[in-house]
Amino acid sequence: MTVFFKKAERKNAKLRLVIAGSTGSGKTFTALLLAKGIGGRIAVADTENSSAELYDDLVEFEHANIQPPYTPEKFISVIKAAENAGFDTLILDSITHEWSGVGGCLEMVDKLSSTTFKGNSWGAWSQVTPQHRKFIDAMLQSSINIIVTMRSKMETIQTNDNGKKRVEKIGMKAEQRDGIEYEFSTVLDLTHDNIAVATKDRTRLFLEPRQLNESDGVLLKQWLLSGSANACINGNQYLELEHLMQQAGIDIEKYCIKRGFNSLHDVQQQKFDETCAGIQAIIERNKQAHQANEQQLQTESDLRLENDYKLALQDIQKAPNINALNRPAEYFRGSKYEQNILNACQAKSDMEGWSV
Repeated sequence: MTVFFKKAERKNAKLRLVIAGSTGSGKTFTALLLAKGIGGRIAVADTENSSAELYDDLVEFEHANIQPPYTPEKFISVIKAAENAGFDTLILDSITHEWSGVGGCLEMVDKLSSTTFKGNSWGAWSQVTPQHRKFIDAMLQSSINIIVTMRSKMETIQTNDNGKKRVEKIGMKAEQRDGIEYEFSTVLDLTHDNIAVATKDRTRLFLEPRQLNESDGVLLKQWLLSGSANACINGNQYLELEHLMQQAGIDIEKYCIKRGFNSLHDVQQQKFDETCAGIQAIIERNKQAHQANEQQLQTESDLRLENDYKLALQDIQKAPNINALNRPAEYFRGSKYEQNILNACQAKSDMEGWSV
């Protein structure tokens, strides 16, 4: 496999941000403030009994109340719906439900373990994990900004102090699958007094703990748009381009090597429409060539059949007995010449006095 190295350039990006916190820490409020600063149309997918609508005076947004079961597929559908509706930012409030809510991943595993896999939880996870992964990929590949909230709870461990067992608090832990924070650009933990502490921050905008406001959303927008003008295509565009190339019969690996790409992800955003148009032109030419070839084959087939028909009429006239008529009658069965052949056979039989 050929690998190409290029000068590192940060591209324009879409937001992938987590706000985690305990009940009452202000997750929804903070998410809306940031979305307001970013600007554009805002959608909120609410699994918290429409709690987001309590902040309708804070910023204008459109709301969808999401009901159980909280399957990964349902969250994927929400993301696709927001993209298709042309929203700029989607707030998923909260994705804890996709993991531990009614009908979420943990319940799916329990149900599969007790039924299909008869107590084998490993087998159940082998089916649920790919579905959860598709949900993560839908967020990462989305063409719009994604802000998610997650519930946090106190994590404890049991210790042994001179023979006495004690429970110690070791900090807050988000209620989602372990390691999900690795998938996001920025992860903010909110304290009870609504102070944001960054546990991961590629934007480097939240180095100091503080209470967030609308201006932080403005800073996020500036950061998202401050990348190179040579931005690469996003996940949805990648899938569209891949599909078109497969339709056109283009060898994607050879296409990338010829252009010095490691993958189709390296196609520049500004050349996406032009590239798609070129591939669609190839698909159309292939379609026209196929139709022309099919038409040519049909014409040749019709000519052969017509020639065979003329020869068959001669053979019928020369038929020595009634059995010789079976072959042309069978050969032209179902064709446009069938009735003419049958009529010719009948006429020959009548003329010779053969009984059919």
